[in-house]
Amino acid sequence: MNGFAVEEEYRETVEGELKDLKVSVKDGICVKGMQSAASSAILKGYKPLFNATAVQRLLNKGATVIGKTVQDEFGFGSFCLNVGDGFTAPTNPHDEERVCGGSSGGCAAVTAQLGDDHVSLGESTGGSIVCPAAYCGVVGLCPTYGRVSRYGLIDYANSMDKIGPIAKSVKQCAQILGHIAGYDENDPTSLQVPVDDYTSFLGKGVSGLKIGVIKESKDVDESVLNEFEKTIEGLKEKGAQVDEVSLPLTTKYGIEAYYVLALSEASTNLSKYCGIRYGASEALEGNFNEYFAKVRGKYFGKEVKRRILLGTFARMSGYRDAYYMKALKVRTKIIEEYKGLFKEYDVLISPTMPNLPPKIAEVEELTPLEQYMMDVLTVGPNIAGMPHISVPMGEGIPKGFLIIGDHMQEGKIIQVANELHN
Repeated sequence: MNGFAVEEEYRETVEGELKDLKVSVKDGICVKGMQSAASSAILKGYKPLFNATAVQRLLNKGATVIGKTVQDEFGFGSFCLNVGDGFTAPTNPHDEERVCGGSSGGCAAVTAQLGDDHVSLGESTGGSIVCPAAYCGVVGLCPTYGRVSRYGLIDYANSMDKIGPIAKSVKQCAQILGHIAGYDENDPTSLQVPVDDYTSFLGKGVSGLKIGVIKESKDVDESVLNEFEKTIEGLKEKGAQVDEVSLPLTTKYGIEAYYVLALSEASTNLSKYCGIRYGASEALEGNFNEYFAKVRGKYFGKEVKRRILLGTFARMSGYRDAYYMKALKVRTKIIEEYKGLFKEYDVLISPTMPNLPPKIAEVEELTPLEQYMMDVLTVGPNIAGMPHISVPMGEGIPKGFLIIGDHMQEGKIIQVANELHN
């Protein structure tokens, strides 16, 4: 099937409330005994001896894992075209000439093709759950950072990686989040706070809610903007108070801060794949530097090499204060900017992606910087660690509607999302 990296089946002998649920899992999330390679040649053949906590919690309720899904190698991309050697890039299930979005592109593509008894576990660093959900016409929910354990996730950027569900409906996402959320002693970044009954927010309506429309998000394709404004009118008709708000700092510096921080962390995380302890290896020849260069040059893809170089530069002695430390300060200011709005508004909204899913041939003509700029609407909540959900809007080629909430306010974004898509 379009989007699968490994088609196997894994379940434990548990009879629970999820016994009829089929789950596909992003290739960067560990499933015991099933190849988990983050769609990279350097990890091909790696079969974990354990399950990621999020996977295990679903298995404990009787769910069945039906396979791993293709992703951008180590999560590096917005279109799921940067797959490693030996992996096939998935295409959009609505139009095979178009991309399915990334990096959890396989998750969204498979979800769009399968029935209502299926959900997928994706992962987001800068928009990798909601981007493919928008491009494939499904629902993607990215929780608050720390709401779901990262144990068993192959890291991209530790301070931003988040596991979340992609499904056909808001209700499914709410149900799955309720099962996978919660503190995990194996993950020191997981939060020790009670897990809400997220399904209790379904059907509450939006009457009386205050919703902020991010005005800087309106610089998008006309077809996306038209559907976005129609959807806003629908919220008003249902009793929501909708005002225009501004996120000038996030809009101006979000992309830059995100890529400095994320690539610096990625550079550190990927340093362990050097042919000695982890990942693929070769016959030991020459000195260590020559050997490391040989292994990493052979097994890492082009985009991975680019991001390692950029991240290494940003955290080098002499450049760390100029780039990395400044990006950390900007991140704090971005969080403060969001927090200021959430003192007055329940949720913030924008289109998920600034365009329709582009054709593969069009993406191949974009420069790396132009590709990075596609994340302009999604890096904000990700860098701030805030929950957000994308739901389909309009007809025809898929388009996404993004709803952002304050930390730990998954219930509110689910409440609004359910009014738009159920």
